[in-house]
Amino acid sequence: MKAAYRISFKRIFVATGLGAIILFAYNAVLLAQPLNGFDLRGATIPENEVFKGGPPKDGIPSIDSPRFVKAEKSSQLDGSDLVLGIALDGIAKAYPLPIMNWHEIVNDHFGDLPVVITFCPLCGSGMAFESTIDGRPLTFGVSGLLYNSDVLLYDRQTESLWSQLKSSAVTGFYKTRQLNPVPMQHTTWQHWREQYPDTLVLSIDTGFSRNYSPNPYEGNEDIEQTYFPVKFRAKGLHPKERVIGLTINGKAKAWPFVELRKAGGVVNDVVGDLPVTVRFNEEYESADVFDKQGQMLTSVTLFWFAWAAFHPDTELYLYKLSTGRK
Repeated sequence: MKAAYRISFKRIFVATGLGAIILFAYNAVLLAQPLNGFDLRGATIPENEVFKGGPPKDGIPSIDSPRFVKAEKSSQLDGSDLVLGIALDGIAKAYPLPIMNWHEIVNDHFGDLPVVITFCPLCGSGMAFESTIDGRPLTFGVSGLLYNSDVLLYDRQTESLWSQLKSSAVTGFYKTRQLNPVPMQHTTWQHWREQYPDTLVLSIDTGFSRNYSPNPYEGNEDIEQTYFPVKFRAKGLHPKERVIGLTINGKAKAWPFVELRKAGGVVNDVVGDLPVTVRFNEEYESADVFDKQGQMLTSVTLFWFAWAAFHPDTELYLYKLSTGRK
């Protein structure tokens, strides 16, 4: 009876010419409804491309009082475990992905500088930012919402939503404001510790009851499908191929790890008008980008589908094309 009632209801409105108007108004009402408590009206991204990831707001808890241990006292990590590493103002810290998978955000400080460390397991993207706007320190939480399968953060001071890969606020008081990125390495624990033997490492004593050994996203890298829709899917590479991406003055370029491996680990390239050098370490499956003075540039390592979704006009490094080989 219920199914028949719905069919009859639809026919009545289509027949009277009001169906499209009612459905449009209904969809507008739906879009105006808060998602996980966040009002998306006036967002700088399409509202209908924002999805609930499953957990509610703060269902994935950020780490707001991080504890660290010295490298030699850390027994939780294997050398092959991936970490996000930051060296800033003489301080080196590592944030293991086995922990970041479960929390996605760490609100931290380097000296007097507030820094937020973010990781999106669905995109494989780790990024860090200075978490101060106009001299105002912000703390961030996980909204439980996704855009292009990438995490949307929110600041607790104004509840503005921020896109990790856009590095900007997409709703709220800070809409369109940008966060200043902090250079970060996405590499193995062994590689990071070799570079910074005195590094601190985020402790599993996070204040939450978690078993950090299992990977809740096991197998995600192997499948072509994404858990949530993305605006743009580029062809030619496996969607989960890891790339390192860089944007300079509005010009974006990505170097797939599979192509860097063919090139032997060092690629001299140009992004816009800026000469850059990409260094790939095959043993540690990590890459970094440097300017001609040897200074590390702020790049991001992530899955190809995620880079392409946010940078549909990106250039893509291909070894054959760069060498003229067929």
